[in-house]
Amino acid sequence: MVDIRKKRWSLIGITAIAAVALTGCAGGEQSSGDGAGSVKDEGGKLIVYTNSNSDGRGEWITEQAADAGFEIEIVGLGGADLTNRIIAEKNNPVGDVVFGLNNMFFEQLKSEKAITAYEPAWNEEVPANAGDPADGAFWPLVEQAIVTVYDENRVDSPPADLEELYTDKSYEGRYEVNPALGQATPQLVLASILTENLDKSGDLGVSDKGWDLVKSYYANGSPAVEGTDLYARITRDEVDYGVLPSSGIEARDAEYETKTGTIVPDYGVPYVTEQIAQITGTGNEKQAQEFIDWFGSAEVQGDFAKEFNAMPVNEKAVESANPEVIELMKSLPRQDIDFGFVSENLGAWVEKVTLEYIG
Repeated sequence: MVDIRKKRWSLIGITAIAAVALTGCAGGEQSSGDGAGSVKDEGGKLIVYTNSNSDGRGEWITEQAADAGFEIEIVGLGGADLTNRIIAEKNNPVGDVVFGLNNMFFEQLKSEKAITAYEPAWNEEVPANAGDPADGAFWPLVEQAIVTVYDENRVDSPPADLEELYTDKSYEGRYEVNPALGQATPQLVLASILTENLDKSGDLGVSDKGWDLVKSYYANGSPAVEGTDLYARITRDEVDYGVLPSSGIEARDAEYETKTGTIVPDYGVPYVTEQIAQITGTGNEKQAQEFIDWFGSAEVQGDFAKEFNAMPVNEKAVESANPEVIELMKSLPRQDIDFGFVSENLGAWVEKVTLEYIG
């Protein structure tokens, strides 16, 4: 049996290493334009941190930014690791802008004063409550639902709900589970489960039923294979179910010739709103603000939506979104998650799960 103290120190060491890594699990790329017509004030490249640079997004943004006169360098990390890095650097910031993180992570950055409020030129084109209505520390870009998916061509009778999937022995090993809790989506899945099982008198504010369900979720799932797409595993009959952001469904159906179905609990599915903010202490404040004005604009977000099947929050950009994406989002009820509460408790939840439930 592994000494729990050794596991705890191992966890701390992994977190420390991740917080200072230059690139990480998001497949970060460092790219820049040719600098022609660059919009500089203090000078130098604009360092843009993100956890949303995979599947060609990083290259596309870098190219579009260069055309607009920005010379940027994108640094990608998983959501939790990126948040930790920005907090660790707050007394000597390296980045200028951060985007792609969800409300949970931006609430952490805000509480640590690692981001600075700025009202972008497009502020009236987004719903007031989609970002940070209290202080304007971060502003919304893209909205996604996080859904449990399967191929209707292969599965005739999916489970009625997620609790059945996680606990019924007939599904053991047939759904993919991602134990990489340094990434945003696995953390949100955990938060989604625990949100429905809160208990003030329970361990870390969660009922025994909630922790039993989390234990079953990790114990009965098939661990994700690094570098292997969920849908590749589905088509090879390795698993039948897994978690995917809604923006990835259409592209995968086209690539793998699948017909995606979703398991939607009565309480709905978690939604994430990817946000953008200026990093506190940036030496390129004017340029950072101009980049935010440009990237969140209706024109750029509309082009981004068309390119990556995204659902923009900017109301003027919605008309550019794929009609199938709009219909899918309308069909998925939103789970009620208190992201402020989750942000306060997530660190302790992740530590417990890492030490007790993930081998």
